[in-house]
Amino acid sequence: MTEMTNLVAESRERAGKGSSRAARRAGKVPAVIYGGKKDPIIINLPQNEIIRLINRGGFMTRLFEIELDGKKERAMCRDLQKHVVTDMPTHIDFLRVTKGMTVVMELPVNFVNDEDCPGIRAGGVLNVVRHSIECHVPAENIPSAIDIDLASLQLGDSVHISAVTLPEGVTPTIDDRDFTIATVAAPSGLKSAESEEDEDGAEEAGEEAATEEASEE
Repeated sequence: MTEMTNLVAESRERAGKGSSRAARRAGKVPAVIYGGKKDPIIINLPQNEIIRLINRGGFMTRLFEIELDGKKERAMCRDLQKHVVTDMPTHIDFLRVTKGMTVVMELPVNFVNDEDCPGIRAGGVLNVVRHSIECHVPAENIPSAIDIDLASLQLGDSVHISAVTLPEGVTPTIDDRDFTIATVAAPSGLKSAESEEDEDGAEEAGEEAATEEASEE
């Protein structure tokens, strides 16, 4: 579930490109905290710490407690901008998190027990249709991923959203259809063999019918 991460910020006196460039030259990442029916706060964060957290993964699903001048703001990242060449973080937008708040976000799909999947053990291939699912999630309790158990899937089976047990408080944004997340497909070699068998069966049936017709004449 949501991982709480502490950050210590410093105030940024003014907004604008000049102030942001100066912050980045000083080894800081300019950022803003907004929402929650409060005024936005412009801040700077230590660049090395932000890079470390980004490299750990899950930056967009973390819950941050940002300390500024002795006060703490609970927030989550809603936008992370990076330099087009260096890929270094250049600006972050944080959304304040309030009690009972829900947000829309993409949750990654995590497939488990693939080694016990009968369809895969029979030579099938897991065909992933959706690597993530857009959901309404409680901002104070964001799941790190949606787990999907493959242990009972046979060749040709599909996993639909209706068969997935979602974490508490999580609902998919798509609610008008039972969409497919993954399938266990037969390998191309097996499909070709089945196709050849069907063709051979059709040819044999045709020969038998022709022989019967000839004998009747």
